[in-house]
Amino acid sequence: MSSDKKISDKKIAVITGGATGIGKETARLLVADGVHVVLSGRRKDVGEQTIAELTANGGSASFLVADMDSQDSISALFDSVVAEFGRLDYAVNNAGLAHETAAIADADPVKFQEMLSTNVMGLFLCMQREIKEMLAGGRGGAIVNLASIAGLNGIPYSGPYAATKHAVVGLTKTAGIEYSAQGVRVNAVAPGAIKTDIIARAITLGQYDEATITEMHPMGRMGQPQEIAAGIHWLLSDQASFVAGAILNIDGGFQAK
Repeated sequence: MSSDKKISDKKIAVITGGATGIGKETARLLVADGVHVVLSGRRKDVGEQTIAELTANGGSASFLVADMDSQDSISALFDSVVAEFGRLDYAVNNAGLAHETAAIADADPVKFQEMLSTNVMGLFLCMQREIKEMLAGGRGGAIVNLASIAGLNGIPYSGPYAATKHAVVGLTKTAGIEYSAQGVRVNAVAPGAIKTDIIARAITLGQYDEATITEMHPMGRMGQPQEIAAGIHWLLSDQASFVAGAILNIDGGFQAK
């Protein structure tokens, strides 16, 4: 698809939390395919900077402020997308919180509730709207959720976060069963530790130790955002046309241990 096609002729993707890290790298791949990508996030300045990068060479992308902690904000996001473009083909539910390292007995219930609100309820509300719009359009579509190795395993000092990501796995598998025959494929990726701004800040603050994180992965390193984006891109593509309800591990061998 050429980059000068009208937006109305393009496929449309929504990526929540798309202005940085994995979301941003996924957007790069979709824009290169000729998809118009709508990124959402809380920080307008960061979002607009990312859009400038994505469109510098003729790509097509836009940014909308949205808060995954607010049902009204999520509704407004999809209302705007449908009103402007009239369709939704791809969705990547990437926004999430991981802001505590504590044993379960010491975990902060308020922080747990915040993670539940964004990582589970926010993703659930996005999925509901995405599925409805893809079914209504009659063209089907593909959705990829961001799970985690913490959604497949117990992770010490990350119990509340692990609980939210286990919920993402359950929602993904169930939606994969319920909607694949109607042309909407729902899958997830389960990344290991990835070198994003969030982890970099946590290491700087002493919340995580880089050497310990690295040793968790048989490859002996953390992953890069573009490595996760490549898996998401494949799951969205027609090359994954027989894949539904799957959890794709991209974890440097962590799950194979």
